[in-house]
This record gives sequence, C-alpha cells and structure tokens, in this order.
Amino acid sequence: MIDNHPVGRIVIGLFGDIAPKTVKNFITFATTGIAGKKYAGTKFHRVIKKFMIQGGDIENGDGTGSISIYGKYFDDETFEVKHTGPLIVSMANAGKDTNGCQFFITTIPTPWLDDHHTAFGKVVNGEAVVFKIEQTKTDSDDIPFVPVIIYDSGILPTEPFTISDNTYDAWAWIKATCVPLGFSFSILAIFHYMMKQLDV
Repeated sequence: MIDNHPVGRIVIGLFGDIAPKTVKNFITFATTGIAGKKYAGTKFHRVIKKFMIQGGDIENGDGTGSISIYGKYFDDETFEVKHTGPLIVSMANAGKDTNGCQFFITTIPTPWLDDHHTAFGKVVNGEAVVFKIEQTKTDSDDIPFVPVIIYDSGILPTEPFTISDNTYDAWAWIKATCVPLGFSFSILAIFHYMMKQLDV
C-alpha cells in the first residue's frame, strides 16, 4: 500500500536451489516470522529512482535493524545470480557477511552490486507495481514522504516453472522447483517462492 492505497500485486520467484539458506530466511519472515516479527506491517523505507526499492527491516522499520533466523547476521551465501537487469531481488547489507532481514528489488541493471550482495529472486509479475513504488517521492535521505507498507504475507500454491535471471540477455535459465509462498505486500503483492530441495 502506498499512503494507505492498494496499488497492485507483485509476484516473485525465489531461487532456492541456488541460495537455499537465504531463501529459507526470507520465507520465514514472510510467513511465521520469529519472536512475533515478520515482513507483514513493515515498510519499503528506502526508495532510489533508477536504482532500487528497499524494505524488510522488521527490527526498527527504518533500515537500521538487522535480524535473521541464524542470528543477527548471516554470511553471504552465493554471488551466482548477477544483477544483470531490473526486478532482481537481493539481500541488503552493511558490508561483507552482514545479511539480516532487509532486501531490495532493482529497477535497473546494477552490475556494481555483483559479488557484494546475494541475489536470490526475481519479480515475475507485478513489475508495474515495483516501478510505481520507485516513483514515490522521497526526502534527501531517500525516505518516502508517504508510507509504503507491506500489508501481509502468506503461502500461494503454484506449479513449478522456469524463469530467466535477466529480461535482456540469456545469461542462463534458472530452474527451480516451486514450493511457493505468497508474500502479500501492502500493495497486496504475492511472492511465489521457488525452491528446490529446501526443507521448510
């Protein structure tokens, strides 16, 4: 929801075969959470036009918090998926091996993030919603003037499917068996979680 107005649905595929630890962490916060803390009710607290939208701070809600199912932080799992296009979902961090609960969605290719941030998913539907959030007006610290809230999260069954990591070039086809999950953004977005051999 942007300023208390639903704006649509986002659907994301998660690459559980490539980054199972990162995906499991994300799924936990999208569903049960830990100690009563989960993505539902949190904000996209940072929006940078022609770059990315960032959210998922279940601790403080402003980008200063960090928590994971493995402790305050967990290590960078993989850099296999590159930030070769928009709509890549990746872990936000404060440096090497400082992954927690925060994530971001790119709105342009961001190759300078390769080997620094673990990319673990891609938006496969609701692209217009991502770009609508990207257009939200912000202050000089990239904080939206109006709240952009993750409304709810949950599971949404679907059939297994294959997606590319990049709309623009054929780096590879990432195959993932889907034990999906719905992540209903404030925007009432639904995330399909794509996992392979992931015990959740």
